[in-house]
Amino acid sequence: MKIKFLTLALLFFVSHSKAQDSRSIIKKKAIIASVDKHEQELIKLSNQVWEFAETAMKETKSAKVLADYAESQGFKVTRGVADIPTAFIAEYGSGKPIIGILGEYDALPGLSQKAIPSKEALVKEGAGHGCGHNMFGAGSLGAAVAIKEQIAAGKLKGTIRFYGTPAEEDLAGKVYMGRAGLFDDLDVCLDWHPDFENKANMQSSQAVSDFLISFKGKSAHAAADPWNGRSALDAAELFNIGINFMREHVKPSVRMHYVYSNAGKVPNVIPEEASVWLWIRDSKRNGVAEVAERMKDIAKGAALMAGVDYEVKLQSGLYELLINETGAKVMQDNMNFVGPISYSKEEIDFADKIMKEYGMETKGINGKIKPLETTIADPNNGSTDVGDVSYIVPQITLLATTAPYESPWHSWVVVASGGMSIGHKGMLFASKSLGTTMVDLFENEKLRTQIKEEFLKRKGKEVWKAMLPDGPPPIPAD
Repeated sequence: MKIKFLTLALLFFVSHSKAQDSRSIIKKKAIIASVDKHEQELIKLSNQVWEFAETAMKETKSAKVLADYAESQGFKVTRGVADIPTAFIAEYGSGKPIIGILGEYDALPGLSQKAIPSKEALVKEGAGHGCGHNMFGAGSLGAAVAIKEQIAAGKLKGTIRFYGTPAEEDLAGKVYMGRAGLFDDLDVCLDWHPDFENKANMQSSQAVSDFLISFKGKSAHAAADPWNGRSALDAAELFNIGINFMREHVKPSVRMHYVYSNAGKVPNVIPEEASVWLWIRDSKRNGVAEVAERMKDIAKGAALMAGVDYEVKLQSGLYELLINETGAKVMQDNMNFVGPISYSKEEIDFADKIMKEYGMETKGINGKIKPLETTIADPNNGSTDVGDVSYIVPQITLLATTAPYESPWHSWVVVASGGMSIGHKGMLFASKSLGTTMVDLFENEKLRTQIKEEFLKRKGKEVWKAMLPDGPPPIPAD
């Protein structure tokens, strides 16, 4: 009798699990159908943001078209959050779980390019989306809309929240949003980024600190009485010599790069003021902090040698990305569920021509889905303010093909590809993969618990603190 009861219980459990799986598959197919239904609207949004090509904290038109679209789809939109005019939140639903998804839309200066396979600026000396953020915001919003429709139909319960996050390339918009507490109540957060491969991300980013080192001396005539002057430029040059000598004595993972932001006006005046804009990167935030302390000593020494005053100002800083393997595995499964991207002969010809034009080997377009990495890869050479979000809440990241294989990022090649169908296909793939992953997150409380447990374990005793100066965000003047 006992064996019979256990057998019946097992059969019930198996049939119940299969029924749950079947319902999830139906919902995931509805997500894909929703993205397909809104395809032309999402492409239009992406193209609009691509044409606007607005740089950090100036994304007025880009933020507006995305926020307006979210509002038209039934989201409650709050604009100007965290004292940033171009940041917004679009929310639908109520109660837990609260699943967030990030969307970026800032461009890079000097990368204006037409959507053609030869170098030709759309606007002379204008900006361009050399990191594909025109697709990032639109693609994430497409996933959020698909989930919203499932909540509205009573198929899913909880809250979907889209974050319009400006200024990723410069000025760290998400860090200001994090400091304002806007991510604190999320259960899980998702994002994606344009790439030349389709994969669930298992690679961290580099932590970075952004410093302005200023020197102030005394001006004098460079020919008549230079002995009366104290050159701030001398101090700036001595500082950079010190930084360059330090390169031999830092870990291989460290990167330091700088420009002179002020180096005097004319040769015949001893420069009273000079400044250096310096970035320090490492694979971990504590590594950046260690090098930064040594940098401050070099600044002090340079000032003493030149007989001038100095100031070291932290302008911003970013944490490294905290990987969540549990979440990445779920993302991988859903990418496989969506399936690879296929390309036309015209698109492949475009890819080959543009890479040849740039001077690189032609390797076509990679629409396949890369298998999940078995270990967390070493940090790449870039930094992102998504890293800060990943220390506040569990974060899952997807990479999607929007440009030819092994494209040079932050280049006109990526701008051109993001303004035509190669980029659009990657964006729609990302929307579907993110949306189907969110179905699992909404439905599976045990999964959310496992994701959070891994997050807390990897985070350890680290307490996130925004690496920002006091005061409001630095909104550039028009």
